[in-house]
Amino acid sequence: MSAVYVSNIVINQGADFDQVFTISDNANLTLDLSLYTISAQLRKHAGSTTKVDFSITKLDPTSNGSFEVKLTDTQTSALKSGRYVYDIMITEISNDKKTRVIEGTALVREGVTR
Repeated sequence: MSAVYVSNIVINQGADFDQVFTISDNANLTLDLSLYTISAQLRKHAGSTTKVDFSITKLDPTSNGSFEVKLTDTQTSALKSGRYVYDIMITEISNDKKTRVIEGTALVREGVTR
C-alpha cells in the first residue's frame, strides 16, 4: 500500500452521502480490514482547523477490503457549496502505523429542495 489512490467525490448539500471503497495491498489482494481502524475527514483546505468526520462502516472486513464512508443530511446541510479536500487513513491496530490510502477533492453542490 505505498501509493495513495485519488478519488474525487460529489456531495449533494442537504442529502445523505455514502460511498463504498475497496482497498488492496501491494500484491493486489484485498486487505483484511479487521486489522485496521479507518478514519476520514473533509476540510475546506488541508490546513483548515474546521473538519467534518465521515462515519465509517467496514463491509465484510476480513475478506473483501471494502468499507463505506457516510455523511448525514444534517452534516451536508451545514456545508457551504464549493470545493473541499478529504482523505482516508487506515491505522494498523498492532503497531499504530498510519497510512493514507485514498485522497481527493469533494465538490459540494448546492441543493434546491428543502
